Amino acid sequence: MAAVLIRPNASEKSRLRLFVVQAMVLALFLTLFARLWYMQVLTGEGYRAAAAEQSVRDVVVQPARGLIVDDMGRPLVANRSSWVVSIDRTLVSKLPEAKREATLKELARVVKVPYAKITARTLLCGQPDSKKGTCWNGSPYQPVPVARDVPQKVAVKLLEQSEDYPGVLAQQESVRAYPSPFDVNGAHVLGYLSPITEGELDEAKKNEDDSVNGASVVGRAGVEKSYDEWLRGKPGYKKVAVDSMGRVLGDSGEIKSTPGDTLVTSIDADVQSYVEKQLHQAMMTARGTMDPVTHRHYAADSGAAVVMDPKTGRIVAMASQPTYDPEVWSGGISTKELKKLYSDAAGDPLLSRATQGQFAPGSTWKPIMTVGALNNGMSENTELNCSSGLQVGNRWFKNYESAAYGNITFAKALELSCDTFFYRVGLHFWSKYGTDPDNVKAKDPLVAQAKDFGFGSDPGGDVSGAASGRIADRKWKLAYWKAMKGYYCKVDRKNTTGQRDFLHVFAHEFCLEGFKYHEGDAVNFVIGQGDTMVTPLQLARAYSALSNGGKLMEPLVAKAIVSPDGKLIKKIKPQVSRRIDSKKSALQYVDNALKGTPKEGTLAWKFGGFPLDKVQIRGKTGSAEVYGKQTTSWVATYTKDYVVIMMITQGGTGSGTSGPAVRKIWEHLYGINGEKVNPKKAAIPGTVPPSGLPTFARDGSILPPSRKDDD
Repeated sequence: MAAVLIRPNASEKSRLRLFVVQAMVLALFLTLFARLWYMQVLTGEGYRAAAAEQSVRDVVVQPARGLIVDDMGRPLVANRSSWVVSIDRTLVSKLPEAKREATLKELARVVKVPYAKITARTLLCGQPDSKKGTCWNGSPYQPVPVARDVPQKVAVKLLEQSEDYPGVLAQQESVRAYPSPFDVNGAHVLGYLSPITEGELDEAKKNEDDSVNGASVVGRAGVEKSYDEWLRGKPGYKKVAVDSMGRVLGDSGEIKSTPGDTLVTSIDADVQSYVEKQLHQAMMTARGTMDPVTHRHYAADSGAAVVMDPKTGRIVAMASQPTYDPEVWSGGISTKELKKLYSDAAGDPLLSRATQGQFAPGSTWKPIMTVGALNNGMSENTELNCSSGLQVGNRWFKNYESAAYGNITFAKALELSCDTFFYRVGLHFWSKYGTDPDNVKAKDPLVAQAKDFGFGSDPGGDVSGAASGRIADRKWKLAYWKAMKGYYCKVDRKNTTGQRDFLHVFAHEFCLEGFKYHEGDAVNFVIGQGDTMVTPLQLARAYSALSNGGKLMEPLVAKAIVSPDGKLIKKIKPQVSRRIDSKKSALQYVDNALKGTPKEGTLAWKFGGFPLDKVQIRGKTGSAEVYGKQTTSWVATYTKDYVVIMMITQGGTGSGTSGPAVRKIWEHLYGINGEKVNPKKAAIPGTVPPSGLPTFARDGSILPPSRKDDD
């Protein structure tokens, strides 16, 4: 019997489909119900905490930067409170566009900051339309500072009317202040701060350095830069609860910031201020004095002065002109002010002439050359002719002011600053070792001695950005020719009319044989002229070695790092770079010879009546000639306690311009009035710099160091 296949009818098919759909819907509801139960009952507390956490913002609490004090404990750099207005980018971005624009425009009006500047500041660096130096390089979740040093009444208004300024915060932060004891400036020694860059922040993150963040400021020059890691402290964090409109509801915990450490320096505010004033006065006097060569007033466009302790290499005072008010950096600097600091018209005041300015040393170079000559075959009894001039090659080299004194010794040549005597010294060594002008490897004892005194190299120590100067020897001349021959040969080729002005004559000679080291180079080198350059700091360091018997010290500004509660963390000890490679007798000879300069030499007319028998000053003057400019004035002096150097560009003769100011500095250091020396009136108690540190009392006061701590 055949099987019969029974097919379901249409109504049965519909009921089956409906049952499947109902089962699926029921399963979906059961799944959603189970998920809701899991989220609201089983894990509800966690989600509620997470939701609450979304209304909490982490605000970085910047640390108070450490103090910088002088050798007596007087604050040179401190801190003050400043109201800062910031914008929470996250909250502001949630506002409707019209509301956001209206809020920021009203904020711009209240804090007196252009609206465009505020909007530019809120852009993250790297975003479209962001501008380097204006954009925000910190965390996207960190409030962005848009106005600093806001008046308190403005800050209070923003706090009291927070509903009108959603996403806007007003809080106090610590910024740099300059108490200026004795009206001291010290801008180039102290340095300045500026916001951390994006690259620096990325580097800090790589090194897991948690002492900086996007809102940090870091040291850019001076001791602010050299000791930035100690001074900056460590930021804290505060959790601030806010509502959906960005209104602050309260704090929910804080990790306190750690203040920076205190830096004790060797700078003496009294001496620093006095040196600054004397340098400025000397320049003003020079500007009112007629130059007999150019028949116009001296420009005296820049200057520097250094007072150093030769036994330790510590800097007691260091001044530079032009200078600037360090307060200009506090709380941020405007574009206009920044341009002025880099302006040639303003004299480039950001450049420290004491450490970064490089100048021909003139006759202050001669004591170094004397040491070199005495160490290499010439003797203390050597006599050479101090004629009015000397023919060297095809050029007549004259004595300064064309004076002639016949045959004299090294001591007399230093005292009188006789150029032709030293020309003959240079020719002696050139004839002995270097008559082949093409021989780059020719021996040159005078060059070697100059390098041994630290010239042409980084002076080391803790003076940030110090220049190396330049020794214009054979190797330098060849390297310079290779670098510049293309330019000067092009100038020479274009001179089709045969012009004989200085530029075209120089270009022709340079193109042909600018790499050759002739006898003219040798005689220029020995009197500190030509292409050799030094910084005032380098010269002070070299003269310190003459004072202390041959130890080349690293220049130091800092003496110690002290914790915020007054405990000594680190003492910064003097460092000897090396001992000068010289016979002791050569150093002693020069030391004794330089006593003659203020007694009866080129400095004597400015030191009449000074008690040189009680305060034995050694000295050397210099009047460096620079093509196209007026002479640079130099005076380099020292005792066994101090070195005092002063330099003024386009300022005239060494003794005539810098001499009176240097004398006054010595009188201030030793308490001299007329021919009387009164140690009780010395600028620094005890006359010499203290070796001990200030005392940090429990109540926060800082007392001068006790003299019983001195070595």
